[in-house]
Amino acid sequence: MGKVQNDKETALKVASDLLQIEAIKLSVDNAFTWSSGWKSPIYCDNRLSLSYPAIRTFIKEQLAEAAKALFAGYEAVAGVATAGIPQGALLAEALDVPFIYVRSKPKGHGMTNLIEGKVTPGQKVIVVEDLVSTGGSSLKAAADLKASGFEILGMLAIFTYGFPVADENFANAGIELHTLSNYSVMLEKAKELGYVKESDLASLEEWRKDPANWG
Repeated sequence: MGKVQNDKETALKVASDLLQIEAIKLSVDNAFTWSSGWKSPIYCDNRLSLSYPAIRTFIKEQLAEAAKALFAGYEAVAGVATAGIPQGALLAEALDVPFIYVRSKPKGHGMTNLIEGKVTPGQKVIVVEDLVSTGGSSLKAAADLKASGFEILGMLAIFTYGFPVADENFANAGIELHTLSNYSVMLEKAKELGYVKESDLASLEEWRKDPANWG
């Protein structure tokens, strides 16, 4: 496996971009509620990056650089529905390889496909996600690809919250995850840019360690 150049520099720039376009919003006092019921001081919607051509292009280029450095022998890119689809398609275009995507559940009509695109058993794929929280949906997509005969080289994503449970889930699945940026780097940048108060940093750090019981 190769090494991605300027890893920290890229992580800081991606974090800065996401904060400035409000793809990442931070609020300790008025926490967000996730679909899981968890209270959270952060809301992340990386799909907003698609509306900013310069940021979209930078993310695509950094994903391509990571793919070439980390996952030798890739033959296709698989996006995780839904937010991983555009990022995966952009990466596949940059790498000039086939693109497929994985539904969260089989289509309810027609061919009832779970994987959209040409299924080629034995093909080496890089899975693309836009955001990793616990890793559950991402790893389910990887398992579905594996069940269809694909060889999973690893997973790329734009951002991770860095939950210990996610590290554990990826380790148990035997899948390498590389993200362009992460929660710790984002907090560093948010503090520098004045998006968070010094007094809120301890609470923001506590959330990452135990998100289910925070607040």
